[in-house]
Amino acid sequence: MTKPNNNQNTSKKASLEKNNPNKLNIGKSETTNSIDPVRGRSSKTTAAQGGTSNGIDQILRPTTWDDYVGQDVVKKNLKVIIEAAKRRSECIDHLLFYGQAGLGKTTLAHLVCKEMGSTIKITSGPTLEKIGDIAAVLSNLEAGDVLFIDEIHRLNRLIEEVFYPALESRKLHLMVGKGPGARSITLDLPPFTLIGATTRMSLLSGPLRSRFGATFKLDYYSQDDIVQVIKRSSKLLDVTIDDNAIQVLARASRATPRVANRLLKRVRDYAEVKGEGLVSEAICKKALSFLGIDEKGLEDADRRFLEAVINKFNGGPVGINALAAAINEDRGTIEDVYEPYLMSLGFLERTSSGRIATEAAYKHLGLKARGTLI
Repeated sequence: MTKPNNNQNTSKKASLEKNNPNKLNIGKSETTNSIDPVRGRSSKTTAAQGGTSNGIDQILRPTTWDDYVGQDVVKKNLKVIIEAAKRRSECIDHLLFYGQAGLGKTTLAHLVCKEMGSTIKITSGPTLEKIGDIAAVLSNLEAGDVLFIDEIHRLNRLIEEVFYPALESRKLHLMVGKGPGARSITLDLPPFTLIGATTRMSLLSGPLRSRFGATFKLDYYSQDDIVQVIKRSSKLLDVTIDDNAIQVLARASRATPRVANRLLKRVRDYAEVKGEGLVSEAICKKALSFLGIDEKGLEDADRRFLEAVINKFNGGPVGINALAAAINEDRGTIEDVYEPYLMSLGFLERTSSGRIATEAAYKHLGLKARGTLI
């Protein structure tokens, strides 16, 4: 009697699954894959695991919608999109998140993946340098996977064109060979979801931007939301902190959860070394002063930027190139790091003539406002 060939059964099962790509396995446990675009391989770890270098950040990252504080409008829209896709047993539409760094774009991508029960594969725009890189990434996707690309605005324009048919019709068009012997091949891709994150929405090309099914902007957080973030993080880190200290820390957190968590860890260090471990209001203020951070969250570089506008250019208007040369700073750093938060505080105005320091900036720095010409 002939024994059944297990290898044949396995190959038949794999073939059946491959021929039915629309049936998604909703309910799989979320895993995180860091992709090597050159080899197309991924290093898989479960969401509960974290490496030694970023273990604390993994602990602080929200894992449920209830843990994710703020961005209520975005969360409501995402819940509707996810629930509708789960009822139809389909992948959700491609999503694009944009906003300043540290507002929770990556966390939202992980939450979406967890709700769909999918595997998330993570890469970034700068690492995808050649068409072969994106081909390796896309060809390793399985049905229902989520591909998360951080800093997607830094994608090569040639790679963007490869993405267009992949996002629309799940086709990957490649050229094999060179010269007269070159030929075009088309690979079928399984149903997948692309989630892009960017801090520079304006640098994203129109054709790529239009292929996302939903686009969400993440705004700065309110004072109350940052307070909730700090309370949750202090419990996870086992930090004893009083309510007044939380308020001081929240005001200095630049309305950004990532900054709030970073300051909490630094204040915790200061309290353990210089105090008795308890983070009181006095200890918190001393720690922030030690770090060169004032009550509004401005650091030395921010104050130096404002002082240059006021003292060297009489409060403005001043052009961005002249200002960059005056403070010996890169133009992109000024536009991406300094200006957004200063403008949200009302300390800086960006006009067609240049940058202008407002009266609030003079008051915050303790400088006398310039006179008004009559």
